[in-house]
Amino acid sequence: MLRKVRDQVKKHPGLIPQFFFICLGMGGAFLYLFRLARGPHVTWNKRSNPEPWNKLSPSYQYKFVAINTDYKNLKKDGPEF
Repeated sequence: MLRKVRDQVKKHPGLIPQFFFICLGMGGAFLYLFRLARGPHVTWNKRSNPEPWNKLSPSYQYKFVAINTDYKNLKKDGPEF
C-alpha cells in the first residue's frame, strides 16, 4: 500500500501537500480525542471513582473555549458530596 502511494507521489508531485494536510488533520483529530478521553469528567474505572465530576471545583473551565463566561467568579450551588 505504501509502495503504491510512493509511486503515485513520484508520478504526481502535486499530491505531496494533500498527503501532508491529510496527515496533519488526522493527527490533530487523534490529539483532540486523546484530550477528551483524559478529561477529569471521564471515568475509565467505575469502582475507584464512579462520579469524578463531583470532585471538580465550580471554577473549573468545562468548555474548550469560554468566551463570555468568567469561571473565576462562579460559586457552587449545592451540597458537597
